[in-house]
Amino acid sequence: MTSPDGGEVLEGWEIMRIRGIPLRVHPSWFVILLLFTWTSQGQVSRVAESPLPLWVSWGLGLITALLLFLSVLLHELGHSFVAIHEGVKVRSITLFLLGGVARVERECSSPMASLRVAAAGPVVSLFLALSLLSAVNWVFPISPLLANLLGQLGSLNLVLGLFNLLPGLPLDGGLILKSLVWQWTGSQRKGVQVATTTGRILSILAIVLGIWLCIRSGGFGGLWLVMLGWFGLAASRSQAQILALQQILCQTTVGQAKGRAFRVLEDDQPLSRLSKLRLAKNDENKGLEWVLICRAGRWIGYVDDKPLKELPVQVWDKHCLGDHVNPLSDLPAIGEKAPLWEAVLELEKADNARLLVFNLAGLPSGTLDRINLGEAVLKSLGVRLPSQFIDAARSQNTYPLGMGLPQVVEGMVSSGLVDIPTGKTSGL
Repeated sequence: MTSPDGGEVLEGWEIMRIRGIPLRVHPSWFVILLLFTWTSQGQVSRVAESPLPLWVSWGLGLITALLLFLSVLLHELGHSFVAIHEGVKVRSITLFLLGGVARVERECSSPMASLRVAAAGPVVSLFLALSLLSAVNWVFPISPLLANLLGQLGSLNLVLGLFNLLPGLPLDGGLILKSLVWQWTGSQRKGVQVATTTGRILSILAIVLGIWLCIRSGGFGGLWLVMLGWFGLAASRSQAQILALQQILCQTTVGQAKGRAFRVLEDDQPLSRLSKLRLAKNDENKGLEWVLICRAGRWIGYVDDKPLKELPVQVWDKHCLGDHVNPLSDLPAIGEKAPLWEAVLELEKADNARLLVFNLAGLPSGTLDRINLGEAVLKSLGVRLPSQFIDAARSQNTYPLGMGLPQVVEGMVSSGLVDIPTGKTSGL
């Protein structure tokens, strides 16, 4: 299966690189390696013509298990090489408890490209299954043990290929279904919704069937189905959360999220007034970043702290703020009707991750930073954070709870869900 950045990432130990793609092994992989070695060892012992030494049967079981995961690796390399051919960078391949996952930097930009990437893995598995199973009859007269090995690997690759073709996310069949719905409707979002729904249904069925098998026979197969169903439900929830975030970022405007982290002063006030403002420690001035300057009710610019650093204290009262005004156009800005996803792009480009917000009349109406934006998203999700979490995010100038909004927006832009306004470039 493939997973774009922005989703849950499986960490693991990097053991090698294949054409520049890091191959990682998650700690949970060793659990399933041991289980497959045990089951393969038992089958080897049963088909052997004479009793085998314990170390031989376990060694053949380990070889069988390792070859199975080589098949899983080839499955993921099928996804990866086609993704690279489609212009998508592959971040890593990770082997874990339930198989393997290739992490790509973004979604493909077209439905047919996405379909080709999704179908490549099952095609590799089914080709391996056909090749291995067709060789069993030729090899059996020579070596029943080798024929048994080929038969196990062929059968497991057949199961791997067919299982992954089930039409529900996060399986490859779900990605194929998403691509087909995307092609038919012209909406990638609709494709994701359909594939997520079918994936949730299949996951629930797998859990129910697995529990029934566990109660009836107590076999490992039932437990395996429950684990697969549980993993599928978790992936469906993750995908649903990403869809919800995308919708909020598209439908919520900057004006609904803005704060007000600036102070307005008249241009005829002395420079010492700016010094007093900076030295103030009360809550009203907490987080103050910009000082905007007016003259007779008209905005003329802003002042920074450069004059305070360059001029001696003795002359501060002789200099007016208007003598040191910078144009407002020097500040990173955004319109209050812009969607939040566009604000994320602009925030990532801004030096201090803060934007000046202009209303429809072209006048400053507020400011926007990562904390304002993150709070607006969480509010739309029905989440309200304690003040200490907000203060911690503000002190580090990060999104609350470490929300990966830049990665979500990067996926939206790269997959064509949104278009960057003309004349702007992505800062992600």
